[in-house]
Amino acid sequence: MLRLRYIDSVTMQYQAEILIPLFAMLTGVAIPISVFVWLYYDAKGKRETVLEIAKHLGDASKLDELINLFEERKKEPIDYRRNGVIAIFVGIGLYALGAIAIGAILEGIGALVSLIGVGSLLAGYLYPNTGKELTNAVEEFEKK
Repeated sequence: MLRLRYIDSVTMQYQAEILIPLFAMLTGVAIPISVFVWLYYDAKGKRETVLEIAKHLGDASKLDELINLFEERKKEPIDYRRNGVIAIFVGIGLYALGAIAIGAILEGIGALVSLIGVGSLLAGYLYPNTGKELTNAVEEFEKK
């Protein structure tokens, strides 16, 4: 005869074995969904403002200018030199952390990130990206 206490402990263990992976899967789905909802409500006010202004505005060309005002992206080109220096020092930090505490794997990752930073830094010097730098490069080439 099985005791009730034994059956209850087996049932609880089985439920825990099912619930832990279930919560893990729900967490993996809940995070992206919550980010999409957050971004939707973040931009909702901007969209409503543009629609309200468009109702009262007669000229469609001015509407494009207003939409560009809400555009938050930078229009400047990427500065590879700045990003390269940042990546170099992040790689050095990872390498030091691996050497001090964690081990050879993190040292390798730090070296990889540092070398990517060196490549970005070299690309920034080989390929000028701002209008002023391009003008200077063309003028120097024409002098030769």
